[in-house]
Amino acid sequence: MKILVSGSTGLVGRSLISKLKETGHEVTGLSRSGFQKGVGYLTPLVNNADVVVHLAGAPVVARWTPSYKKEIEDSRFITTTLLTEAIAKATRKPRLLISTSAVGIYPDGEVFTEATARYGNDFLAKVCTEWEDCAMKAASDTKVAIFRLGIVLSANGGALKKMLLPFKTGLGGPIASGKQGFSWIHIDDLVDAYLFVMEKQLDGIFNLTAPNPTDNATYTKALGKALKRPVFMPIPAFALRLIFGEGATMLTGGQKVLPGRLLKEGFEFAFLILKLHCTI
Repeated sequence: MKILVSGSTGLVGRSLISKLKETGHEVTGLSRSGFQKGVGYLTPLVNNADVVVHLAGAPVVARWTPSYKKEIEDSRFITTTLLTEAIAKATRKPRLLISTSAVGIYPDGEVFTEATARYGNDFLAKVCTEWEDCAMKAASDTKVAIFRLGIVLSANGGALKKMLLPFKTGLGGPIASGKQGFSWIHIDDLVDAYLFVMEKQLDGIFNLTAPNPTDNATYTKALGKALKRPVFMPIPAFALRLIFGEGATMLTGGQKVLPGRLLKEGFEFAFLILKLHCTI
């Protein structure tokens, strides 16, 4: 297949493109500068693609100043809208658009599957909801799949790599109470899920998480054990708020989410249990 991938330089984009090429697919990467060129530039790219994978979006683990919150929104809403407009204009429509979202669409405190219709009311949940709405505008022109990503674990980047330094220096610890949900997925399973959905031409909502979510304290203990480093007292929520402001909610909150759709469709996870020695 011919596949167009936006966000091609990020962790997921790099890993996905590598696997797609390895399995014989023809891949075109789309950078942020490509979106800046507008629909006229995007339409021929979309016109030549069997599948469009949309991964672009500014990182959310940061200090959420008013200007950065706008960047989080614009990097998702504007790029997704441009892609759906390009799909609408294309004379040869792609067969499938896979757009990204996050498990942060759900509120804290319960266990959710895709069948759960109740969403959160915080900034990130609202961003995810509008982001998905932008992608679904393409549904009249092509199949649309929405991937709600959990925390992606990879030794090559992402959340795990960001946490390695304090743990390696012996300063790691659970965040706040440590009881907040931690829905994760190994990068290899994530990439394989993309190929699985592409090959089966599936649409709709998919939670991209391992079948066994855990909590922050358990993740912290597993990381300390993998690195053979001590796990000390919890990192207080107020300290994170001083650093990240409202963005601290990304670290002090968390959801427990199950991949109901993938399991129902027959996808087989290689990484079912959190064993961080497999990823470091």
